Amino acid sequence: MQKALLWRWTFYFTGLLVMALGVSMTIKGQKLGVGPWDVLHVGLYRHFGLTIGTWGIITGFVIIVATAAVLKQWPKIGTWLNMLLLGIFIDFFNWLLPDFTTFGAQMVIFIFGVIVMGYGAGMYISPNIGAGPRDSLMLVFVKKTGASIKKIRTTLEVIVAIIGWLFGGPIGIGTVLIALFLGQMIHYTLPQSRRFLMKIIGEKDENIFLN
Repeated sequence: MQKALLWRWTFYFTGLLVMALGVSMTIKGQKLGVGPWDVLHVGLYRHFGLTIGTWGIITGFVIIVATAAVLKQWPKIGTWLNMLLLGIFIDFFNWLLPDFTTFGAQMVIFIFGVIVMGYGAGMYISPNIGAGPRDSLMLVFVKKTGASIKKIRTTLEVIVAIIGWLFGGPIGIGTVLIALFLGQMIHYTLPQSRRFLMKIIGEKDENIFLN
């Protein structure tokens, strides 16, 4: 039991770090645009100050409250930790990673960032400790509609990108690529991460979100 719990938390925190690294990589490739949620966060940052990570925490809190109202229950502790830690990690990696000035370098860092995001999201969701606010919202729609993860994720990303654009956030071809393909990546990386985790801890996989 303790071994299984340790591995679940290890996957969770490692996934958050990987996810945050991927987000920061895409932000560093800003000439291509940023991810749909980050369009909103960057737009708010440009208008009101604070940091991109701080706005991620604020919007995450709003989503948690709204999701809890719909489900009539508070989310798991992992969801609250995600809200706080992902924003902190993003600000850390934004500070740590260098700025890339050429278009070629930004294109490379952006593409790798999307891939890193996809695996990070699949990894931290897989232990079922508590998905992040945005992924919890995605999973709520999966439950309610019966649609696939990739369809729900893609739809949400497109809607958020439009809202972020209305706030003045930066949109580019990269924004479209993330909106269209990140959800499809998680559709595959989530079950991969889940099967790997279950193999390590020796448990049978009964996750309903892998179908």
